[in-house]
Amino acid sequence: MQVYKTRAKKFHGTHFQIVHKQALGLYTEIKKKSKRRTYIRSAYFEKDKIFLDLYWHHLFEKSNWRDRVRRMQYYGCAIELLQNSHFKPNSTKNPNKPSEMLYRFYGVTAENELFCVQIKENLKKKQKFLISIFPAEGPIFY
Repeated sequence: MQVYKTRAKKFHGTHFQIVHKQALGLYTEIKKKSKRRTYIRSAYFEKDKIFLDLYWHHLFEKSNWRDRVRRMQYYGCAIELLQNSHFKPNSTKNPNKPSEMLYRFYGVTAENELFCVQIKENLKKKQKFLISIFPAEGPIFY
């Protein structure tokens, strides 16, 4: 497993309002650059678009507020990872939907904290969506 080292630090704070303000600020900056759906271009997928709006829907399905904050803290790091990483992710077909492929990218923040970014690709439409960001556990390899 190859891990991308980001320069970005995770968002500081433990309260939802503080972390949400930082993450939403970054999201709105990206949103201003696109006319329709918010996206970023990925280095690994040869500058294909990765749409970001599904992440927010998935995040607010979580009932635990602490879990939401913990996941949002890595949002800036995840955006940098997706834009710059050329490392091969772990990929599997979705067992529930054979028309979808799931990718997991691993990264390390500037504070050496391991995190994971999950991307879903619709194989029929060739669209990619950011689904989830969460801290990962395990040894760190560079």
